[in-house]
Amino acid sequence: MTEQTGALPALAVKLCAPRGFCAGVDRAIQIVELALAKYGAPVYVRHEIVHNRFVVDGLKAKGAVFVEELDEIPAGHRERPVIFSAHGVPKSVPEDARGRNMFYLDATCPLVSKVHKEAEIHFRRDREILLIGHAGHPEVIGTMGQLPEGTVSLIETEDDARSFQPKTGRRLAFITQTTLSVDDTKGIVEVLRDRFPDIVAPHKEDICYATTNRQDAVKVVAPMVDAMIVVGAPNSSNSQRLREVAERAGCPRAVLVQRASELDWADFAGIRSLGLTAGASAPETLVEEIIAAFAERFTVSVEEVRTAEETIAFNLPRELRLMAEAQSASVAE
Repeated sequence: MTEQTGALPALAVKLCAPRGFCAGVDRAIQIVELALAKYGAPVYVRHEIVHNRFVVDGLKAKGAVFVEELDEIPAGHRERPVIFSAHGVPKSVPEDARGRNMFYLDATCPLVSKVHKEAEIHFRRDREILLIGHAGHPEVIGTMGQLPEGTVSLIETEDDARSFQPKTGRRLAFITQTTLSVDDTKGIVEVLRDRFPDIVAPHKEDICYATTNRQDAVKVVAPMVDAMIVVGAPNSSNSQRLREVAERAGCPRAVLVQRASELDWADFAGIRSLGLTAGASAPETLVEEIIAAFAERFTVSVEEVRTAEETIAFNLPRELRLMAEAQSASVAE
Protein backbone atom coordinates (compact mmCIF):
# COMPACT_ATOMS: atom_id res chain seq x y z
CA MET A 1 0.00 0.00 0.00
CA THR A 2 1.24 3.48 -0.87
CA GLU A 3 2.14 5.52 2.23
CA GLN A 4 -0.39 8.30 2.78
CA THR A 5 -0.27 11.53 4.74
CA GLY A 6 -3.51 13.12 5.89
CA ALA A 7 -6.95 12.36 4.51
CA LEU A 8 -7.23 10.54 1.21
CA PRO A 9 -8.78 12.53 -1.66
CA ALA A 10 -12.38 11.64 -2.53
CA LEU A 11 -13.07 9.70 -5.73
CA ALA A 12 -16.51 9.03 -7.18
CA VAL A 13 -16.43 5.83 -9.23
CA LYS A 14 -19.20 5.40 -11.77
CA LEU A 15 -19.47 1.74 -12.65
CA CYS A 16 -20.92 1.03 -16.09
CA ALA A 17 -23.62 -1.60 -16.36
CA PRO A 18 -23.83 -3.81 -18.30
CA ARG A 19 -20.11 -4.65 -18.28
CA GLY A 20 -17.93 -7.73 -18.36
CA PHE A 21 -18.90 -11.24 -19.40
CA CYS A 22 -21.53 -11.64 -22.10
CA ALA A 23 -23.59 -14.80 -22.64
CA GLY A 24 -21.29 -16.06 -25.41
CA VAL A 25 -18.15 -15.72 -23.28
CA ASP A 26 -19.86 -17.25 -20.26
CA ARG A 27 -20.94 -20.22 -22.40
CA ALA A 28 -17.45 -20.71 -23.88
CA ILE A 29 -15.75 -20.77 -20.47
CA GLN A 30 -18.42 -23.12 -19.15
CA ILE A 31 -17.80 -25.49 -22.07
CA VAL A 32 -14.10 -25.77 -21.15
CA GLU A 33 -14.84 -26.25 -17.45
CA LEU A 34 -17.54 -28.87 -18.09
CA ALA A 35 -15.33 -30.71 -20.58
CA LEU A 36 -12.59 -30.90 -17.94
CA ALA A 37 -15.09 -32.19 -15.39
CA LYS A 38 -16.52 -34.80 -17.76
CA TYR A 39 -13.44 -35.99 -19.66
CA GLY A 40 -10.61 -35.06 -17.31
CA ALA A 41 -7.38 -33.24 -18.17
CA PRO A 42 -5.95 -32.44 -20.56
CA VAL A 43 -8.60 -30.80 -22.71
CA TYR A 44 -7.17 -28.92 -25.71
CA VAL A 45 -8.43 -25.51 -26.80
CA ARG A 46 -7.64 -24.08 -30.23
CA HIS A 47 -6.77 -20.40 -29.80
CA GLU A 48 -7.58 -18.43 -26.63
CA ILE A 49 -11.10 -19.47 -25.65
CA VAL A 50 -11.78 -15.75 -25.06
CA HIS A 51 -9.38 -12.80 -25.23
CA ASN A 52 -8.44 -12.52 -21.57
CA ARG A 53 -5.15 -13.71 -20.07
CA PHE A 54 -6.62 -14.05 -16.55
CA VAL A 55 -9.34 -16.38 -17.82
CA VAL A 56 -6.92 -18.38 -19.99
CA ASP A 57 -4.44 -18.82 -17.14
CA GLY A 58 -7.24 -19.94 -14.81
CA LEU A 59 -8.32 -22.62 -17.28
CA LYS A 60 -4.70 -23.70 -17.82
CA ALA A 61 -4.41 -24.28 -14.08
CA LYS A 62 -7.42 -26.61 -14.28
CA GLY A 63 -5.92 -28.66 -17.11
CA ALA A 64 -6.76 -26.88 -20.35
CA VAL A 65 -3.97 -26.80 -22.95
CA PHE A 66 -4.09 -23.98 -25.50
CA VAL A 67 -2.80 -24.44 -29.04
CA GLU A 68 -3.00 -22.29 -32.16
CA GLU A 69 -3.39 -25.18 -34.62
CA LEU A 70 -4.57 -28.78 -34.34
CA ASP A 71 -1.24 -30.20 -35.47
CA GLU A 72 0.29 -28.92 -32.21
CA ILE A 73 -1.68 -31.58 -30.30
CA PRO A 74 0.65 -34.56 -29.67
CA ALA A 75 -0.17 -37.70 -31.66
CA GLY A 76 -0.70 -39.62 -28.43
CA HIS A 77 -3.37 -37.13 -27.31
CA ARG A 78 -5.49 -37.07 -30.46
CA GLU A 79 -8.29 -38.86 -28.59
CA ARG A 80 -8.57 -35.96 -26.10
CA PRO A 81 -11.35 -33.40 -26.59
CA VAL A 82 -10.48 -30.23 -28.50
CA ILE A 83 -12.56 -27.06 -28.15
CA PHE A 84 -12.90 -24.28 -30.72
CA SER A 85 -12.89 -20.75 -29.30
CA ALA A 86 -15.82 -18.37 -28.94
CA HIS A 87 -14.59 -16.35 -31.95
CA GLY A 88 -15.43 -19.11 -34.44
CA VAL A 89 -13.19 -20.98 -36.87
CA PRO A 90 -12.98 -21.45 -40.64
CA LYS A 91 -14.79 -24.53 -41.97
CA SER A 92 -11.40 -26.09 -42.69
CA VAL A 93 -10.73 -26.50 -38.94
CA PRO A 94 -13.56 -28.94 -38.07
CA GLU A 95 -12.87 -30.70 -41.39
CA ASP A 96 -9.25 -31.10 -40.29
CA ALA A 97 -10.37 -32.39 -36.87
CA ARG A 98 -12.64 -34.99 -38.46
CA GLY A 99 -9.82 -36.03 -40.77
CA ARG A 100 -7.66 -36.67 -37.69
CA ASN A 101 -10.52 -38.55 -35.94
CA MET A 102 -10.59 -35.93 -33.19
CA PHE A 103 -13.54 -35.35 -30.88
CA TYR A 104 -14.28 -31.63 -30.83
CA LEU A 105 -16.66 -29.26 -29.09
CA ASP A 106 -17.56 -25.96 -30.73
CA ALA A 107 -17.66 -22.99 -28.33
CA THR A 108 -18.36 -20.47 -31.12
CA CYS A 109 -20.69 -17.76 -29.83
CA PRO A 110 -24.17 -18.39 -31.31
CA LEU A 111 -24.26 -14.76 -32.48
CA VAL A 112 -21.07 -15.34 -34.47
CA SER A 113 -22.60 -18.54 -35.86
CA LYS A 114 -25.57 -16.40 -36.96
CA VAL A 115 -23.20 -14.30 -39.09
CA HIS A 116 -21.69 -17.49 -40.56
CA LYS A 117 -25.16 -18.66 -41.59
CA GLU A 118 -25.93 -15.26 -43.15
CA ALA A 119 -22.75 -15.50 -45.23
CA GLU A 120 -23.74 -18.95 -46.46
CA ILE A 121 -27.25 -17.78 -47.37
CA HIS A 122 -25.87 -14.84 -49.37
CA PHE A 123 -23.47 -17.21 -51.12
CA ARG A 124 -26.26 -19.64 -52.02
CA ARG A 125 -28.31 -16.73 -53.38
CA ASP A 126 -25.38 -15.75 -55.61
CA ARG A 127 -24.68 -12.41 -53.93
CA GLU A 128 -21.30 -10.70 -53.73
CA ILE A 129 -20.46 -10.47 -50.01
CA LEU A 130 -18.79 -7.67 -48.06
CA LEU A 131 -17.67 -8.22 -44.47
CA ILE A 132 -17.22 -5.14 -42.27
CA GLY A 133 -14.54 -5.98 -39.74
CA HIS A 134 -10.89 -5.88 -38.69
CA ALA A 135 -8.28 -7.77 -40.71
CA GLY A 136 -6.58 -10.54 -38.79
CA HIS A 137 -9.14 -10.79 -35.99
CA PRO A 138 -10.01 -14.46 -35.28
CA GLU A 139 -13.72 -13.78 -35.80
CA VAL A 140 -13.08 -12.26 -39.22
CA ILE A 141 -10.78 -15.15 -40.18
CA GLY A 142 -13.48 -17.61 -39.11
CA THR A 143 -16.28 -15.81 -40.94
CA MET A 144 -14.34 -15.42 -44.20
CA GLY A 145 -13.34 -19.06 -43.85
CA GLN A 146 -16.94 -20.23 -44.13
CA LEU A 147 -16.81 -19.71 -47.89
CA PRO A 148 -14.32 -20.37 -50.71
CA GLU A 149 -11.27 -18.10 -50.67
CA GLY A 150 -11.83 -14.79 -52.45
CA THR A 151 -15.61 -14.93 -52.02
CA VAL A 152 -15.78 -12.31 -49.25
CA SER A 153 -14.34 -8.77 -49.49
CA LEU A 154 -13.22 -7.15 -46.23
CA ILE A 155 -14.21 -3.53 -45.51
CA GLU A 156 -12.43 -1.97 -42.52
CA THR A 157 -13.08 1.77 -42.89
CA GLU A 158 -15.28 4.35 -44.60
CA ASP A 159 -12.44 4.91 -47.08
CA ASP A 160 -12.55 1.20 -47.92
CA ALA A 161 -16.30 1.53 -48.48
CA ARG A 162 -15.76 4.50 -50.80
CA SER A 163 -13.06 2.82 -52.87
CA PHE A 164 -14.59 -0.67 -53.06
CA GLN A 165 -15.30 -1.84 -56.60
CA PRO A 166 -17.61 -4.83 -57.07
CA LYS A 167 -15.90 -7.83 -58.62
CA THR A 168 -19.06 -9.13 -60.26
CA GLY A 169 -22.37 -7.92 -61.60
CA ARG A 170 -24.18 -9.77 -58.82
CA ARG A 171 -26.21 -8.05 -56.12
CA LEU A 172 -24.19 -6.97 -53.08
CA ALA A 173 -24.79 -7.98 -49.46
CA PHE A 174 -22.95 -7.07 -46.26
CA ILE A 175 -22.36 -8.73 -42.90
CA THR A 176 -20.35 -7.46 -39.94
CA GLN A 177 -18.05 -8.62 -37.18
CA THR A 178 -20.03 -8.78 -33.93
CA THR A 179 -17.67 -6.64 -31.78
CA LEU A 180 -17.32 -3.45 -33.81
CA SER A 181 -17.90 0.16 -32.83
CA VAL A 182 -21.59 0.81 -33.43
CA ASP A 183 -20.90 4.36 -34.61
CA ASP A 184 -18.00 3.43 -36.92
CA THR A 185 -20.04 0.66 -38.49
CA LYS A 186 -22.99 2.98 -39.00
CA GLY A 187 -20.75 5.35 -40.96
CA ILE A 188 -19.42 2.54 -43.16
CA VAL A 189 -22.91 1.22 -43.83
CA GLU A 190 -24.13 4.71 -44.78
CA VAL A 191 -21.34 4.98 -47.37
CA LEU A 192 -22.16 1.55 -48.80
CA ARG A 193 -25.90 2.27 -48.96
CA ASP A 194 -25.26 5.63 -50.59
CA ARG A 195 -23.10 3.97 -53.28
CA PHE A 196 -25.14 0.77 -53.61
CA PRO A 197 -28.77 1.52 -52.68
CA ASP A 198 -29.94 -2.07 -53.21
CA ILE A 199 -27.23 -3.69 -51.04
CA VAL A 200 -28.73 -6.40 -48.82
CA ALA A 201 -28.38 -5.80 -45.07
CA PRO A 202 -28.65 -8.31 -42.21
CA HIS A 203 -32.24 -8.99 -41.13
CA LYS A 204 -31.10 -8.12 -37.59
CA GLU A 205 -27.94 -6.13 -36.89
CA ASP A 206 -24.86 -8.35 -36.64
CA ILE A 207 -23.14 -6.30 -33.91
CA CYS A 208 -24.12 -8.26 -30.83
CA TYR A 209 -26.37 -7.05 -28.04
CA ALA A 210 -23.52 -7.14 -25.50
CA THR A 211 -21.21 -4.96 -27.62
CA THR A 212 -24.01 -2.43 -28.17
CA ASN A 213 -25.09 -2.38 -24.51
CA ARG A 214 -21.54 -1.90 -23.20
CA GLN A 215 -20.85 0.92 -25.65
CA ASP A 216 -24.15 2.62 -24.76
CA ALA A 217 -23.27 2.54 -21.04
CA VAL A 218 -19.85 4.07 -21.74
CA LYS A 219 -21.45 6.85 -23.82
CA VAL A 220 -23.57 7.81 -20.80
CA VAL A 221 -20.78 7.66 -18.21
CA ALA A 222 -17.79 9.04 -20.16
CA PRO A 223 -18.96 12.70 -20.25
CA MET A 224 -19.51 12.62 -16.46
CA VAL A 225 -15.99 11.62 -15.38
CA ASP A 226 -12.39 12.84 -15.41
CA ALA A 227 -11.00 9.49 -16.56
CA MET A 228 -12.28 6.14 -17.79
CA ILE A 229 -10.78 2.67 -17.34
CA VAL A 230 -11.73 -0.23 -19.58
CA VAL A 231 -10.70 -3.57 -18.11
CA GLY A 232 -9.79 -5.87 -20.98
CA ALA A 233 -7.06 -7.34 -23.14
CA PRO A 234 -5.28 -5.38 -25.90
CA ASN A 235 -6.26 -8.08 -28.43
CA SER A 236 -9.93 -7.85 -27.43
CA SER A 237 -11.81 -6.00 -30.16
CA ASN A 238 -14.82 -5.14 -28.02
CA SER A 239 -12.56 -3.79 -25.23
CA GLN A 240 -10.58 -1.59 -27.63
CA ARG A 241 -13.83 -0.23 -29.02
CA LEU A 242 -15.01 0.69 -25.49
CA ARG A 243 -11.88 2.78 -24.96
CA GLU A 244 -12.44 4.55 -28.30
CA VAL A 245 -16.10 5.17 -27.47
CA ALA A 246 -15.12 6.76 -24.14
CA GLU A 247 -12.69 9.13 -25.87
CA ARG A 248 -15.23 10.13 -28.50
CA ALA A 249 -17.90 10.68 -25.83
CA GLY A 250 -15.75 13.37 -24.25
CA CYS A 251 -13.74 11.64 -21.53
CA PRO A 252 -10.36 13.44 -21.19
CA ARG A 253 -8.44 10.23 -20.36
CA ALA A 254 -9.47 6.72 -21.37
CA VAL A 255 -7.16 3.75 -20.84
CA LEU A 256 -7.33 0.01 -21.41
CA VAL A 257 -5.71 -2.19 -18.75
CA GLN A 258 -5.72 -5.93 -18.07
CA ARG A 259 -4.96 -5.82 -14.34
CA ALA A 260 -4.55 -3.31 -11.53
CA SER A 261 -0.79 -3.86 -11.73
CA GLU A 262 -0.79 -2.14 -15.14
CA LEU A 263 -2.25 1.12 -13.84
CA ASP A 264 -0.07 4.16 -14.44
CA TRP A 265 -1.00 6.37 -11.51
CA ALA A 266 0.25 9.46 -13.32
CA ASP A 267 -2.82 9.07 -15.59
CA PHE A 268 -5.09 9.62 -12.60
CA ALA A 269 -3.35 12.46 -10.77
CA GLY A 270 -5.88 15.00 -9.50
CA ILE A 271 -9.02 13.21 -10.71
CA ARG A 272 -12.23 13.41 -8.70
CA SER A 273 -14.35 11.03 -10.74
CA LEU A 274 -13.62 7.78 -12.56
CA GLY A 275 -15.65 5.72 -15.01
CA LEU A 276 -15.07 1.96 -14.98
CA THR A 277 -16.21 -0.75 -17.36
CA ALA A 278 -15.02 -4.12 -18.61
CA GLY A 279 -14.94 -5.78 -22.00
CA ALA A 280 -17.14 -8.79 -22.67
CA SER A 281 -14.33 -11.26 -21.90
CA ALA A 282 -13.15 -9.63 -18.64
CA PRO A 283 -14.32 -11.21 -15.36
CA GLU A 284 -15.84 -9.11 -12.59
CA THR A 285 -13.03 -10.01 -10.20
CA LEU A 286 -10.68 -7.81 -12.26
CA VAL A 287 -13.08 -4.87 -11.91
CA GLU A 288 -13.09 -5.41 -8.15
CA GLU A 289 -9.28 -5.54 -8.21
CA ILE A 290 -9.16 -2.10 -9.90
CA ILE A 291 -11.56 -0.60 -7.35
CA ALA A 292 -9.46 -2.02 -4.50
CA ALA A 293 -6.31 -0.47 -5.98
CA PHE A 294 -7.97 2.97 -6.11
CA ALA A 295 -9.26 2.50 -2.55
CA GLU A 296 -5.63 2.45 -1.38
CA ARG A 297 -5.13 5.98 -2.72
CA PHE A 298 -8.58 7.55 -2.55
CA THR A 299 -11.70 7.55 -0.40
CA VAL A 300 -13.83 5.74 -2.95
CA SER A 301 -17.59 5.88 -3.41
CA VAL A 302 -19.12 3.63 -6.06
CA GLU A 303 -22.31 4.25 -8.03
CA GLU A 304 -23.52 1.84 -10.69
CA VAL A 305 -24.94 3.48 -13.82
CA ARG A 306 -27.18 0.92 -15.53
CA THR A 307 -28.45 1.50 -19.07
CA ALA A 308 -29.80 -1.98 -19.95
CA GLU A 309 -30.73 -5.34 -18.46
CA GLU A 310 -29.29 -8.53 -19.94
CA THR A 311 -31.07 -11.86 -19.52
CA ILE A 312 -29.80 -13.77 -22.57
CA ALA A 313 -28.35 -17.27 -22.07
CA PHE A 314 -27.23 -19.75 -24.73
CA ASN A 315 -27.60 -23.54 -24.79
CA LEU A 316 -24.56 -25.70 -24.20
CA PRO A 317 -23.47 -28.41 -26.66
CA ARG A 318 -25.57 -31.56 -26.31
CA GLU A 319 -22.59 -33.58 -25.02
CA LEU A 320 -22.27 -31.33 -21.96
CA ARG A 321 -25.89 -30.50 -21.08
CA LEU A 322 -26.44 -33.48 -18.74
CA MET A 323 -23.23 -32.65 -16.89
CA ALA A 324 -24.38 -29.03 -16.47
CA GLU A 325 -27.84 -30.15 -15.28
CA ALA A 326 -26.27 -32.52 -12.76
CA GLN A 327 -24.04 -29.75 -11.41
CA SER A 328 -27.02 -27.39 -11.12
CA ALA A 329 -29.02 -30.03 -9.26
CA SER A 330 -26.10 -30.61 -6.87
CA VAL A 331 -25.85 -26.89 -6.11
CA ALA A 332 -29.62 -26.67 -5.57
CA GLU A 333 -29.46 -29.45 -2.97
